[in-house]
Formats: sequence, C-alpha cells, structure tokens
Amino acid sequence: MASEIKALVAEKAGTTLSPLTISRRELMPDDVQFDVLYCGICHSDLHQMQNDFGMSQYPMVPGHEIVGKVTAIGSDVTKFKVGDLAAVGCIVDSCGSCASCDGKLEQFCEQGVTFSFNSADKYSGGQTLGGFSKSYVCKEAYTLKMPESLDLAAAAPLLCAGITVYSPLRHWNAGKGKKVGVVGLGGLGHMAIKMAKAMGAEVIVFTTSQNKAADAKRLGAHDAVVSTDKVKMAEYASKVDLIIDTVSAKHDVNEYLNLLAIDGSVVLVGLPPEPLEIGAFNIVMGRRSFSGSNIGGIAETQEMLGFCDKHNITADIELIKASEVNQAFERLAKGDVKYRFVIDMSTLS
Repeated sequence: MASEIKALVAEKAGTTLSPLTISRRELMPDDVQFDVLYCGICHSDLHQMQNDFGMSQYPMVPGHEIVGKVTAIGSDVTKFKVGDLAAVGCIVDSCGSCASCDGKLEQFCEQGVTFSFNSADKYSGGQTLGGFSKSYVCKEAYTLKMPESLDLAAAAPLLCAGITVYSPLRHWNAGKGKKVGVVGLGGLGHMAIKMAKAMGAEVIVFTTSQNKAADAKRLGAHDAVVSTDKVKMAEYASKVDLIIDTVSAKHDVNEYLNLLAIDGSVVLVGLPPEPLEIGAFNIVMGRRSFSGSNIGGIAETQEMLGFCDKHNITADIELIKASEVNQAFERLAKGDVKYRFVIDMSTLS
C-alpha cells in the first residue's frame, strides 16, 4: 500500500517550501525504497520552483541529489538488500528501448525521460515528487549503489553536479597532456576542477571574481584567470583543449572560443535563459566547436561514483537543517554558497 511521509513542498510558483504530507507509491516488484539521509540543493531546483522554464507543476517536491539507506525491496530486486546505501540522481525512468536507452544514454531518451521530480509519473498518475522528503521509491534499474567510504552528505551533489561535469570531461577525453578550462566557480565549476585534476589534466579556471580565483587554486586548479584581465586571457589564446562552461546567465562565449586550440570545444553545461550569440569566425578558425552536455546515463553515473570513490572526491558543502531550506534558496539566488547546500533530511519532522 502507498505510504504517507513528510516532505518539503512548494504549493505554487513563488512560494516558499513548507513541511507537508505526501504519498509514495506502493512498492512494485522491481522497486527499491530508501530513507532519504541527505539531499543536495541544485540551482535547477530553484528554477523549477519559480517556474523559470514554464513547465513546473504544483504542488512540487524538489530534490534530485538523493542519498539514503534501503528500507525495503521488491520481490524481483537483486542488486540491493535492506540496509544498503542507495542514491538517485536526475533520472528515475525512461522507455528502455530506443536507440539512446540501448546506448546507455537514458538522459536523451527519445520517448522522454522521467526525472526524479516534476515529471509525469505513469505509476501514480500525477507528478514525480523529489528528494526533499523522508523516503523515496525508485525502480532498481535507476537506483545507484553509493560507495560506503565517501562522506554521504558531501557526496550527495555528485548525483547532479558531479555527473554533469564528469560526462563531458570523459566524452571529450580530458586527461594527461590536456589543458582543461572551467568557466564559472560554483556548484558545477568546483566539481569540474576536482575531477579534471584527478583525470590528470592541467586545469585553468576563468571567473569574474578575484576572490573565487584565489579559491580555485585551493580546490586544485593550476591557474585561475579573472576574465576581465585581457592580458592574462590572451596568454591562453589558442591553447586550451576543452572548456567546461558552467555559467547559467547570459555571457559572451566568444571570448572562450578564442582560447581553444585546434579541434577544441567549449561545452555548455549551464542553462542560460537567453540565447547565446556565436561569431562564425570564432569557430571556423581552428575547427573549434561550441557544444552542450546534459547530465549522464545511469551506467556513467555509477562509473562517476566509482571514480570519486577512488580519488576521494566530494563536494564542498554547507549542511543545513530542513528548517533552513528557504533561507538557503534565498542565498543560492544571490550566489552566496561555497559551493553546495545539502539538507540533513533527518531534521525534517
């Protein structure tokens, strides 16, 4: 039978989150149920709450960086047992049969991926409800095994921020002998620094903030450039192999295209609300490209967790109580976080 649990709920656009009771579906044979221990706060949670993309449904329970402990399993589940650590990221279902799903690229499912919140839920008939809640239920095929050696609270942001930057770093072969640029130092950018360095790349951070430039080196960057410093920017002209652009506001990507070596690419992982202009000469000269990347598939996300376990990579977080979530969103909107808020869900009563 369905279970009634506490969750942090936005009842309509522009409202704050309040603790309310929601229903989780009855456990199906291929389901894993787990108590939510920690859930990260992503900027896309804020976008969805404010209906910035024009497709939000309410009441809404955000949260897609979810870590917990298994409390029940369906009769057909083989990879999990009660007491195991489990995690859910952005994806909780897909068609499973299109070319993208067959290629383990569920994030590009041709029938439309089901996200961990604010997606149509074919099992309940309503909307999926996210990880800002006491428990979660997910199909085994979309539930991830969480490494036991990582700090679970600091590892929660790996489920979105981590895979969002890991996937393009792997796809574009970041590694030894490569110069990797990171544009923007926030939740995504600080993870990109740590991962690119662990892959063996030389990491250069580009930021508008002198303070963040200093912190980039603490995080492991080999160099940090304030983007308004034209002399310093010119030092990297035509020298960078790959640039991960994490900025979610309108900005001039042409200044970064001009930093690319031959066959280099600027890969956008941020979500600016307005179109970005590209100068033709900035890409035809040097056979450069401007690309995009969107999270990763389930297998790649599990691979990423293993990589982070091996290299002891987690996010720099500020752990908060459930009662502090609305203040955290206010600070997130101002960029006042280093570098990810994570909710201790045991504090939700």
